[in-house]
Amino acid sequence: MTLRLRLAAGTALATLMISTPAQAQDNAALQRQIDELKAQVQALTAALAANKGTQPAAAAPAPAVDAASAAAAPVALAAAPATPAAVPVSAEVPKSKAWYEKLSLRGYTQMRYNGFLSGDDTAPAGESRLRSPHDSSISDRGGFSLRRARLVLQGDVSDRVSLYLQSDFASAVNNQAGSERREGFVQLRDAYADIFLDKDKNWRLRFGQSKVPFGWENMQSSSNRLTLDRSDAINSAVPSERDLGIVGYYTPTSVQQIWDRLGHDGQKLFGNYGAFGLGVFNGQGTNRTEQNRGLMKVAFATWPFELDGLGGAFEGQVLEIGGSAMMNDVQPELRSGGVSTIAYDDDRVGLHAILYPQPFGIQAEWNWGKGPEYDLDSQSIETKNLSGGYVQMMYRLPTETIGALMPYARWQHYRGGWKAGTNAPRLETDEFELGIEWQPWKALEFTFAYSRMKRAEADERRTGRAEGNLIRTQVQWNY
Repeated sequence: MTLRLRLAAGTALATLMISTPAQAQDNAALQRQIDELKAQVQALTAALAANKGTQPAAAAPAPAVDAASAAAAPVALAAAPATPAAVPVSAEVPKSKAWYEKLSLRGYTQMRYNGFLSGDDTAPAGESRLRSPHDSSISDRGGFSLRRARLVLQGDVSDRVSLYLQSDFASAVNNQAGSERREGFVQLRDAYADIFLDKDKNWRLRFGQSKVPFGWENMQSSSNRLTLDRSDAINSAVPSERDLGIVGYYTPTSVQQIWDRLGHDGQKLFGNYGAFGLGVFNGQGTNRTEQNRGLMKVAFATWPFELDGLGGAFEGQVLEIGGSAMMNDVQPELRSGGVSTIAYDDDRVGLHAILYPQPFGIQAEWNWGKGPEYDLDSQSIETKNLSGGYVQMMYRLPTETIGALMPYARWQHYRGGWKAGTNAPRLETDEFELGIEWQPWKALEFTFAYSRMKRAEADERRTGRAEGNLIRTQVQWNY
């Protein structure tokens, strides 16, 4: 295209050099044709500059040719070529990102220190010591420990498909009998894909290893939870909170808008697991090989209510209530080695309620059901009743100078089996915890707590309950 423009310009200029006396014209006609030729040369120059992608400099005036000079040297002007159309500069088409460019990397790490003020940190053989199934550093050998070191890779690989992959670099294999196969260490926590069924992303299916939708606190991330550990009663339903399966979630737009507002306000939400969830999972637990053909069936529902209509102290407050249910058959690990050949009923229902702290809040959950539990009289595992939950109060105090403060108090109670432990030992837990979380910056959190514990150890070989008073601390950094 550039060569053709140059040839056209050369042709127009060449006509100035062609003289044919027979075609001589008067001075006025010659002057008119000269002006037209100058305009054509300027148009060709502009088109040539546009084709190069640059703005043309001010066009240099054509050599002045007056009528007298033209009469002295007659010029025959060829028929003027048509002014060429402007050549458009091709627009840059934005390049769409590759799927791997849409992924993000984040995570968090928690370091703890537990100190006994008094209590049964040790005990004779056969008697319970003060221990917790949630934190192995509560012991007579306590010191600094890494409770979690998580790394998350997530992102939308298309408009309808999103992936989530999380590993924990601070996991340990507990209660290993020697012959049961456990998988995924450095421990695999989550590995799932969300398939969105509509453009608004209200409906989705989740495939892979993910959290089981039972219990509000169970689904809340440990990076976002106020208390140091989950309660025994709710967590006993799904220890480690995850399993392999398929679950469908539905979140109405109106509910998502309330959660978005609460999240923007800095509230500790349970994560976007849908207002309604229905799923099926293996039922054996995180990173454990499935032992039977039965599937764990789970249903979950939660709904936030805005209380602005009540006026006064309820302005901006949100009350969220809901419940969950599960039906399962589970085969616990045996002290003698391997896994039980008997599949025990593992069924329960639960309720939850949360008044978000604005600034004062209350959170409570309770569940009832039956599950495997070691019976001392028969020296075997049996299906027994279970029940328990917690009540928690908190106060949210954001400041502009030292960051956000959130003091809390929690009481928990549980009576029932712990199916994740060898021989599914019975837990008898009564605990009171008083603490405060301080977040000076978004990337850093400190938690300081006092705990008054009374627990049966998660070991069927030990009887009775141990008591103690502890100071518990944690620092968490987010990235």
